Amino acid sequence: MNPAVTALQLRDVHKSFGEAHIIRGVNLELFEGERHAFIGPNGAGKSTLFHLISGQFKPSSGDIVLGEKAIGGLPPEQINRLGLSRSFQITNIFPKLSVYENLRLGVMQRCGLQYTWWRPVAGYARVRELTEQLLEQVRLTRHRDTLGGELSYSEQRSLEIGMTLASDPKVLLLDEPMAGMSREETDYTVDLLRELSVGRTLMIVEHDMDVVFSLCDRISVLVYGQVVATGTPEQVRNNAQVQEAYLGTEVSA
Repeated sequence: MNPAVTALQLRDVHKSFGEAHIIRGVNLELFEGERHAFIGPNGAGKSTLFHLISGQFKPSSGDIVLGEKAIGGLPPEQINRLGLSRSFQITNIFPKLSVYENLRLGVMQRCGLQYTWWRPVAGYARVRELTEQLLEQVRLTRHRDTLGGELSYSEQRSLEIGMTLASDPKVLLLDEPMAGMSREETDYTVDLLRELSVGRTLMIVEHDMDVVFSLCDRISVLVYGQVVATGTPEQVRNNAQVQEAYLGTEVSA
């Protein structure tokens, strides 16, 4: 983590839907190379905040800055081109395509290519090279010809992370990457994320506290659309306000 360089900054960000005020003045600074978790009770606004950062929603007010570029309100594809990519709570892959083909689609977009029936994509050496690298990075080389829908759940999540990485983002947002996993699958994925986040800024929403406290450099706690605490895992663990609002006896123990 390099606290001298800001990778992503939120400045007094608000989001309302009619009379419902979901995000209430969030201020946050993420540093280059940092692994940062957002935690909080259901309905706290965590996914809404991710939607705002990645362009699915437009802020009602406030600024979101990626590097030195204001991105609040930009469409997702433009934000992605500027260096931010995200995954969703629900696995989002192409189940009828092979693992290799899934990753290749992401790589083609990164290279500014589109599929055309008269021009075999397999002929692009750079596409092949980058796809092979992704296969190895997400540990799916042995499943390269397996259909995405035939992978185990944790392997599908690994594939989705690979597709998210295909654009070579500087900032990576993962929404509940461990949801539905066994402990063994979770441990595997945490180890994978440690590898894949080297040189990137990682921001996750996650309910598994073991994952949050073992993986992340800093943690922000969101309650009713407001950040009530930000700090290292130890600082958050010992924060009385956090314990009362969310973590309770789980952390105290």
